[in-house]
Amino acid sequence: MMPDLPEQPTAEELINAGSGTAEPGQGQLRTAIANALVGLKKQYYGRGPTAAKTYICDDYVFVVMEGGLTRNEETLLEAGREALVREYRLSFQEAVTNTITSTVEALVGRRVIGYHSQIVFHPHRVFEIFVLEPEGG
Repeated sequence: MMPDLPEQPTAEELINAGSGTAEPGQGQLRTAIANALVGLKKQYYGRGPTAAKTYICDDYVFVVMEGGLTRNEETLLEAGREALVREYRLSFQEAVTNTITSTVEALVGRRVIGYHSQIVFHPHRVFEIFVLEPEGG
């Protein structure tokens, strides 16, 4: 199980400090990405994940989040309507793609050229996958 998120510098503080590169050893950057996406989920869903972790590898950013289902989504899941919850979540993610990708772009200092979101329920996880434009590209 991933630990709860500790207080970390804001995304703006990291950007202003010049740490906007996607080097795998930059823990503050990974934390800032996780915190930013959790914040966006809270803003748009009214409830956000309880834990998140970011992985950066070469031109890829992966964010794994736990928790954060709304009460109505939990009710639908109990009624066996996983497909409906997944369809709604993925449709909503498409509607906020520009907000999500521009946030990641600002943090890593590179353009996002591909984005995909997915949700699974057993165990409940949300996966955000970003493909970055190659450096110098």
